[in-house]
Amino acid sequence: MTISSIPEPEDVSALISETESFLAAHTPVEQPAPSVAVSGETKRVRQLRAEVAEAHLLADLQDDDSPLLLDSPKVRKRRRAAHEAARLHELAQDPMMRAWQASRMRKLLVTVAMVSLTLALAWSTAGVQVFASEGAPAWSPSWVFAWLVEPFMSMALLVVVGARAYMATHGQPIASKTLTRIEYLFLGLTLGMNAWRHLPGVAADFSLSALVLHILGPVVAVAIVTALPIILAAFTELDHGRSTGAEASGSTPPATRRPSLSAPADQQSDRGSETPPRGRSLADHRTELTLLIANGALPAKPSAEAIRKALGCSRDTAKFLRDER
Repeated sequence: MTISSIPEPEDVSALISETESFLAAHTPVEQPAPSVAVSGETKRVRQLRAEVAEAHLLADLQDDDSPLLLDSPKVRKRRRAAHEAARLHELAQDPMMRAWQASRMRKLLVTVAMVSLTLALAWSTAGVQVFASEGAPAWSPSWVFAWLVEPFMSMALLVVVGARAYMATHGQPIASKTLTRIEYLFLGLTLGMNAWRHLPGVAADFSLSALVLHILGPVVAVAIVTALPIILAAFTELDHGRSTGAEASGSTPPATRRPSLSAPADQQSDRGSETPPRGRSLADHRTELTLLIANGALPAKPSAEAIRKALGCSRDTAKFLRDER
């Protein structure tokens, strides 16, 4: 280092002055803290101001009813259930649905009736066996064959009742006095064989409870055989409120041109191919008679002469329609 490179005192002083001026120019000036006593902006004031601003916003939002117009999940569920109930009610009024419901109910009633009839006849099997065996030793031929008396009578009776029930469910009830006599013959035999040994004067010690217990099966069978045709006839006459295309056009369906199965055999053979007066079939006369009775033009049990005058049919047809009622 030479003597010429040593700074002079004046240069050092100027450098220090410039440094101080630079630092003074770039040093941030601290703002004085606001006086608490003058502004009053405390924490409590700021909290209250926020509450007031929140209250104003809430008041504006509460005037809007849009949230009340939206359906809650419970309302949606209830509305869906009500809509479904309305659709089901509307469907229940449909003629096709009413016909389907009637068909299901009719089959159910026939099934229950046949099961009940079978159980009632099975109940009386023991009583008939005692009557038929006449005190034969157990497992002897007479004792064994006595168990078959009630089953073969019951099966014959079930054939008749089942046939009448089946045809009635298809709109062709069999109104035959011969079949009715056969039914009551079998039922009378079953009732007599069950009750004979327990009748007063026959039983050594008469007991009313024993008599009722042994005739219970035949009595139930008689009730079912009597009630089932009436119930099925009521189902056959149901009007579901719908007319077929053939009826609307005035033509007669092929099924109505067949001779009625409810007519006796001799009448069917005589009228099988014969066209009744006025060119109408027996089914047409039966339908018109039903409508006249329903409208009150004829009584519920009209005479043959009243039917003949109202329908303009032959006397034989009028008598047959009278016997059907």
